[in-house]
Amino acid sequence: MSSRHSQTAAASDNASAGDSSQPWADLAGGYERARAKEDSLDRLVEWPAQRDLLGDVSGLTVLDAGCGNGSKIAELAREGGAVASVGVDISGSFITAPPAGVELIQGDLSDLASVPGLADRRFDRILFLQSFGYAENPVRALQIARMMLSDGGFILLTRTQPVRYAIERAEQNGTSLGEEYFSTKSFSYRHRGWNERASLTKRPYTISDLLNLFSAAGLWIETAVEPQMPEDARTRYPHKQAVLDKYLGILMFKLRPLPSQAVPVTG
Repeated sequence: MSSRHSQTAAASDNASAGDSSQPWADLAGGYERARAKEDSLDRLVEWPAQRDLLGDVSGLTVLDAGCGNGSKIAELAREGGAVASVGVDISGSFITAPPAGVELIQGDLSDLASVPGLADRRFDRILFLQSFGYAENPVRALQIARMMLSDGGFILLTRTQPVRYAIERAEQNGTSLGEEYFSTKSFSYRHRGWNERASLTKRPYTISDLLNLFSAAGLWIETAVEPQMPEDARTRYPHKQAVLDKYLGILMFKLRPLPSQAVPVTG
């Protein structure tokens, strides 16, 4: 994730700018603890849907950009049969003893080609699992990832449904959903359950922002998914279903390079 760790920083006014100023080093530990809980939405909704979109990874190389502690890339190797795979995260707070065939590297996903050990490497699958918003220049980050794909490979990218943030801001500010969804003003955000002492600055985005960004990076959407909890999980964890009912969930995209199109990397 981003190499900038200031507790609060103004988000760029550039429409393509991400949340690169977020203090991920301070949030990483809280995120992993929250994700490990039995009732986490990552366990119940996100990771099962991500695995389904990835399909069979046996014998394939995988790059997890913004891998957190590396547990997901480790699982893909240990249980899915992925080979010669890499996890990259700026925090460097990795699991101990990753399985054979997995390398965990401290580095910034904003420029994967500059991460030590990744130059000239190609991967069958490249993952941005809730990490993409931390890229300093999102379009350029995707362009670089696109060039690192093997023939026939794809990028799996997930982002929080932007309506969620708009609903929260509308509740907080006493405004309407439409006003907040289309607002371009950055906003402060504290993540309950991770580390409430870290005040984050985010730039709003819309679904159309994401679609235009993918196109600018030379990618097309093969599949888009908004996963929901399975029925048994809804029954077991009604409090989590209530969150999804009110704030929606996550967007997932399987992205492939546009055919026969050479898209240069922007500076």
